[in-house]
Amino acid sequence: MSSEIPYFGEHTQITVLCSDCGWRHTDFIPSDGLKPGYSSLFVDSIDKVTARVVRASSCTIRIRDLDLEVSPGGASTGYVTNIEGVISRFEDAVRTAVRGNDEGEIFDLSNQILESLRLAKIGERGITVELLDPLGRSQIIHEDAECRELTDMEADELEIGPEIPVFEVS
Repeated sequence: MSSEIPYFGEHTQITVLCSDCGWRHTDFIPSDGLKPGYSSLFVDSIDKVTARVVRASSCTIRIRDLDLEVSPGGASTGYVTNIEGVISRFEDAVRTAVRGNDEGEIFDLSNQILESLRLAKIGERGITVELLDPLGRSQIIHEDAECRELTDMEADELEIGPEIPVFEVS
């Protein structure tokens, strides 16, 4: 399905479904040239929490301020959301990681991270959200976002493994 994502351009959305097992994979492919891309936004206000995020399955998302990172894997899918949605996904991941562990150092650290994410979601704690995409399919759309090509060192860090499907459109 080809569509226009506001401020990001013409894209093809690919969704692959298996009717037998329910497996699903979604990705976004821009119609223009692909260059390894970096996009970041310092989120320090409620205005920035609503910034649009286009995340492809090849994208790593980092919040260095909290030592959080989500790297792509075999089950990674693309999605369109906003910064609040990205933060909510991190909250869900932290809660899942500590499920059943209700005491000790890990529990205390997870609660600190969850509180920082909660404050960031309402614009009361500044964090930097980074998207690093070796295929250049991901971006934060906001006037204050920094968008540039990945450095060679960043691109080497994010080398695409065989588990990440790469779809080419001709």
